[in-house]
Amino acid sequence: MAMRQSDAEWRGDLKSGSGTMRLGSGAFEGAYSFPSRFENGQGTNPEELIAAAHAGCFSMALSAALSQAGHPPTRVHTTAKVHLEKAGAGFAISRIELDCEAEIPGIDDAAFQEQAKGAKANCPVSKALAGTEISLTAKLL
Repeated sequence: MAMRQSDAEWRGDLKSGSGTMRLGSGAFEGAYSFPSRFENGQGTNPEELIAAAHAGCFSMALSAALSQAGHPPTRVHTTAKVHLEKAGAGFAISRIELDCEAEIPGIDDAAFQEQAKGAKANCPVSKALAGTEISLTAKLL
């Protein structure tokens, strides 16, 4: 199947250094730094990219599951919040919150919730991040 790659380069020490992350497709290239990761500085950070990947993967997995169940969605919108927190001497991603809103004609909320739970458990990014607590709030519009 598919193999994807991205790259990153860091120059300097942790606090005053800076880096660049680039997606292999060329669709994104951005700067990152200590302030963009651990404070509110400009630039991106690994957790933001993980959040984008998880939101995208979950939205696609839910859309596929709903379509397979005979309820193709009009729209699935997901926000992922990745929490980076102090853990011992370092840092860890402590949890991820998925917040999804979807427009799906002809489905009731119970069936939607079941499909959303399944997508959370089965999207490849959720599986890759299985060591992290992942919560889901799913709202049918």
